[in-house]
Amino acid sequence: MKGLVCLLLLLETFVCVVQHQVDGGLNENEISQQLRSEDGRQNPPQTDTLRDEASTDSQQNYHLFFTDIHAALRELTATVTEQKANIRALETRLTEQQTFILEEMNKKNDEISNLTLSQVEELRKENRDREIAFSASLMQSGSGHIGPFTTEITLTYRNVFTNIGNAYNPVTGIFTAPLKGAYMFRVSLFGIGGPPTYVAIIKNGEHVVMAHDIQPQAQDRLHSSNGVVLILEVGDVVYVRLRSGSRIYDNGDNHNTFSGFLLFPLREQELCRM
Repeated sequence: MKGLVCLLLLLETFVCVVQHQVDGGLNENEISQQLRSEDGRQNPPQTDTLRDEASTDSQQNYHLFFTDIHAALRELTATVTEQKANIRALETRLTEQQTFILEEMNKKNDEISNLTLSQVEELRKENRDREIAFSASLMQSGSGHIGPFTTEITLTYRNVFTNIGNAYNPVTGIFTAPLKGAYMFRVSLFGIGGPPTYVAIIKNGEHVVMAHDIQPQAQDRLHSSNGVVLILEVGDVVYVRLRSGSRIYDNGDNHNTFSGFLLFPLREQELCRM
């Protein structure tokens, strides 16, 4: 019965609305709105309540969604800002390193440019002073025996092959060290028959090494040689002596020779390690 009454009321309302529209009243939208209003009066507002609740949930979800987006954007902005700061710091450090390297290179160039001509010439002279070498044989010409003598004699090697630095004197047969260092010396001897033959390398009057040979037959050849490395101070002398009673032979083949050269110069601390 209640449903029938409601239906009748709705029909009545609908007829009134349509009549009003025919008479120049409401338009279609207004009619629909009017019908909804009437329907609302006849039914409890449960649908509106559900609609309101759904709208409230939607607004809450919307708010939460955009809140998360804003938080993510803030975090991303902070990260980008930090990376930009790191890049600027790296660029600054790289610029400082490049500046330092350029300054060091300019300093080196200035040091090289400041070398005067006299300094360059001094370096050249120092290098020339380290060029020390000589080699010589006994006879400049002819051939013959030397010895035997009743005492030792200093042999004078007059036929000079090389005398770089002019440290060897062919008149006296003596080498004088112009520079402190390690030197290599070598002597060779040759003889034909006769008594045993001995020659020795002498440093500052002291016997160092000897070369000798003994042949029993009168026409046998005698051959021998020896060498030594010596540490010399400036002014030290080295030469060769023929022992008393010995005899050597030489000719244009230059069998008997005396040679020496600087291996390398030495400083005081290097001598202390020896």
